[in-house]
Amino acid sequence: MFDSDLGSTPANKKLPKAVMMMVEKGNLVQAIKTLAADENISMDAAKSRIDAYELALKNKQQQTLTTIANKQGIPSQAFSFDREQVQEESERLTKTRVKTTPTEQGFQSLQEGVDSQLNDLGYKKPLIPYWAKRLLVIAAVMAGLFWIMWRVFG
Repeated sequence: MFDSDLGSTPANKKLPKAVMMMVEKGNLVQAIKTLAADENISMDAAKSRIDAYELALKNKQQQTLTTIANKQGIPSQAFSFDREQVQEESERLTKTRVKTTPTEQGFQSLQEGVDSQLNDLGYKKPLIPYWAKRLLVIAAVMAGLFWIMWRVFG
């Protein structure tokens, strides 16, 4: 992805491509084990190298995201890679959120929700439901066939 500028620092040499792919996919444990086995280094050394690569990758992704957002006119405060800040914000939102649905989550509440959505869209229910129309057509055809059979064989 960004191999040329992420994997190498003066203290660390470049990570193998397979390890880079594992880190990018989030498989950190396997990446540490693979790097430690391939280069005969300790797990701690492999972890520190992978952490450095992961940090550089996140920084590069954030720079790219910021560049794209600036081109589209989105303020940089609208997004963040800081998980703690996102968790605090989601906790704050859940505390202030008003519960709009009744505590009973049965079929009736689902039906009321669908009806209100359809009303908002301006949809009017038909006088006779589709399934009733179909049953009426089937009954009419059967009555017609019965009458024809009665006249022919009766």
